[in-house]
Amino acid sequence: MTTVNLETLKVGEFATIAAVHTDRALSYRLAALGFRIGKRIEVIRHGRFSGPLHVRIGATDIMLRKKRSAENRGSNASLMKRVALVGMPNTGKSTFFNRATGASARVGNWPGITVDLLGAKLLLAGEMVELVDLPGIYDLHGFSDDEQVVRHFLENNPVDLVVIILNATQIERQLSLALQLKQLCLPAVLLLNMVDEAKKFGITIDAKKMSSSLDMPVVMLSAKYGNGYQDAHQIITQAIQNSAPIPPEKLQLLLAADDQIETDMETVLKQTVQVPVQMSDNLTTQLDRLMLHPWLGLPLFFLIMYLLFQAIFLLGKPLQDGVAWLLEAFKQGALEPLLAGLPAALHGLLIEGIYNGVGTVATFVPIIVLFFLFMALVEDSGYLSRAAFLMDALMAKLGLDGRSFVMMLLGFGCNVPALMGTRVMRSRSLRLLTMLVIPFSLCSARLQVFVFITAAIFSPKAAPLVLFSLYLFSFAAAFITALLFKNRFQNNEPFILELPPYRFPTLRQMVLRGWHEVRHFLNRASKFIIAGVVLVWLLTHFPQNVAPGSLDTWAGMIGQFMEPVLAPIGIDQHLAIALIFGFVAKEIVVGSLAVIYGLEGSALTGMMAQQLDWVQAYSFMLFTLIYTPCLSTIATIRSESKSMPYTLFAVGFPLGLAWLLSFAFYQTARALGY
Repeated sequence: MTTVNLETLKVGEFATIAAVHTDRALSYRLAALGFRIGKRIEVIRHGRFSGPLHVRIGATDIMLRKKRSAENRGSNASLMKRVALVGMPNTGKSTFFNRATGASARVGNWPGITVDLLGAKLLLAGEMVELVDLPGIYDLHGFSDDEQVVRHFLENNPVDLVVIILNATQIERQLSLALQLKQLCLPAVLLLNMVDEAKKFGITIDAKKMSSSLDMPVVMLSAKYGNGYQDAHQIITQAIQNSAPIPPEKLQLLLAADDQIETDMETVLKQTVQVPVQMSDNLTTQLDRLMLHPWLGLPLFFLIMYLLFQAIFLLGKPLQDGVAWLLEAFKQGALEPLLAGLPAALHGLLIEGIYNGVGTVATFVPIIVLFFLFMALVEDSGYLSRAAFLMDALMAKLGLDGRSFVMMLLGFGCNVPALMGTRVMRSRSLRLLTMLVIPFSLCSARLQVFVFITAAIFSPKAAPLVLFSLYLFSFAAAFITALLFKNRFQNNEPFILELPPYRFPTLRQMVLRGWHEVRHFLNRASKFIIAGVVLVWLLTHFPQNVAPGSLDTWAGMIGQFMEPVLAPIGIDQHLAIALIFGFVAKEIVVGSLAVIYGLEGSALTGMMAQQLDWVQAYSFMLFTLIYTPCLSTIATIRSESKSMPYTLFAVGFPLGLAWLLSFAFYQTARALGY
């Protein structure tokens, strides 16, 4: 028998794994993905330009790249029984959590989407039970931050029942996690999810026999469609009634004992599971031939993103205009007559300040909903992992990897969860460099600002192109930053990522996602936007003996103070005030403009079109895109990096870069006669 290295195999060639040479921690991760001696492995494709290798073991698609050599809960909760939801990434764990509780954990085909300990109260057997959705893990050996979180949770919190969710199509490699948890002597229920896909692959599982072998209840279900959910609910209810928590001190000792897991797993699999020698997913295979094509893959990715933004703008603009019309009608027909008798100052604060400011921001809710519905489709379908494969070769030259690119894409929704998602990265240097570039992602808050300004300044035909160009600038700023600092944040972590099959989210999943984002938007509105627009109104209307919005107001004084710095990039005093409040939360920018000009709706867009030409507008949007992130993002950077000097650098560097790029654009455009 000839022994060869994996990377020497050609596309379509098969081999049997004879040995896995790596460090101990990484060997656990590889074993969890199916890299075990005697397993059959197939090379699907080689990434271009030294990109990752795409291989298949059974029904599992994986991409990996070798190491780069280094260049040098409250008191009431404690009284309730606690159920911990545990599973590997991409098993539908968060989908089950959403269905069981109605909560809104993020559902996605990317390891690390659920990075917080999401909890919800659930009525089981007549009593309230706390269900905790733990991060997706591959094993209990603490390879990544997520796995350490799960381990520390089990070691420090009494758990009455563990609900283990495994992917039925990958049972031969995922069963090890269930056996690890069984060794802890925790009361457990095993849910085998995605039985619809397993049936398509020809996999048959004897649930009763497996239950007997594992000495725990086993339920087959499809969390996505709800099949088997009632059976799972009944079994969990019965199990929680008879369960008792294991002392955390005992778990700390048991977590170290796992020598028999491999043998036990093979025994259970031989007795209960029948897997075809070769499995194929025709849809995934056919789509990957196109989506991961060596030459067409990247152009297709950017085309998909462009069409996504075009659809958001075309579908969202009529909805936005409809909301604006309703708000104006309510103001003229009800609010103005109701508040007509109030003192002028209070009337102005309520109408011109709070209502105009919050109302202008509220008109963007339909666009935000559409944005997240489309992103849910892209994210939950499994395409984000393909984007990581396509971009890894380029990202590697920047000191990053494909996961960093995916986190940047997730940052399009909100920078905060994307920053927290970097916990799946083993290398601290890789985490820090990735966290430095994520805030350049054009988040939904910035999207509101840009949709508003592009609609006011640019034609309907040009607006989507302008918006798309800002996304390209977002990537460019991130890539330039990574290139500048890759030697400062060196890492040698190998790149390993599972490629899930293409799955399309159900309407229920998408509705849950949309509601989650709208709720998040409204929560931020209550915390930041109202306070922000009130403060802007006060700054533009005091002192009382001067004309509102004039240079003699407090806002005018601030604008004049900042004029020497911002005038060279085309930003006037009104826009300067909006930028200051944008540091608190970018959602405030549009609302503050409504307060500053004392207008809303079409009147505000008309005023903006008179005050700004396209060069000034684009320079302002470019600066807003790149400059210092919002307070929530800064707080997350501080929490995740645990370094104040790094946090200060992450605040200061984007501010300087934003000014330089805006200066270069504005002065060049003026020099060319625009």
